[in-house]
Amino acid sequence: MGRLRALVVDDEPLARERLRDLLVADAEVEVVGLCADGVEAVAAIRSLAPDLVFLDVQMPESGGFDVVAEVGVERMPVFVFVTAYDDYALRAFEAHALDYLLKPFDEARFRGALARAKAHVRATRGSRPRLLDRLIVKTGGRYVFVKAEEIDWVEAQGNYVRLHVGEASYLLRDSIGKLEVRLDPDRFLRIHRSTIVNLDRVREITPLFHGEYAVVLADGTRLTLSRGYRDRLSRFESR
Repeated sequence: MGRLRALVVDDEPLARERLRDLLVADAEVEVVGLCADGVEAVAAIRSLAPDLVFLDVQMPESGGFDVVAEVGVERMPVFVFVTAYDDYALRAFEAHALDYLLKPFDEARFRGALARAKAHVRATRGSRPRLLDRLIVKTGGRYVFVKAEEIDWVEAQGNYVRLHVGEASYLLRDSIGKLEVRLDPDRFLRIHRSTIVNLDRVREITPLFHGEYAVVLADGTRLTLSRGYRDRLSRFESR
């Protein structure tokens, strides 16, 4: 695999040094940079292309979640959030962090997080981006876990996407473009600038006018495959 390239981001010098020391103690890891704030982190991620980032949540001006938003989830390396506060755990999961280290953590806990990271990098290095196997959405004051395979289709709605799951639907703050690259391309297909469909749910396809097609799902839902996406018809033929 080669050595795993790691970046440490923390505004506390002692915390940075401890993380660096723990990382360099592993012969399979190379620390390529130390950053003291989110602005430095974004620049380092873009220029150094690390495999793994240990990322502090709370930092002056630009924190860990700001870094993820600026770089973009689909372009982030594998990352582990590090924080002294336990009330960010759910949000960390929503941001697709691999792990969440709560300070003060012991060496055994750190080694467990690093082992998971190394295994993940081995599995994904040189392959397509990490794919979602489930999503978490907030609805009516509660959080619902949705398995990706259960999604029938996805609809863009401004700065949100609506996940259609059986008779239910859930609104998620995300763009359809970002979500598209995180869904399994063997299962999900973009058929319109505002629509992604689960290929396993498609019952039939009917030609319409001007190069468009009606895509009918098993539950009777009718979607449109626009002519800008008609080159993807072959994907249905291979199902």
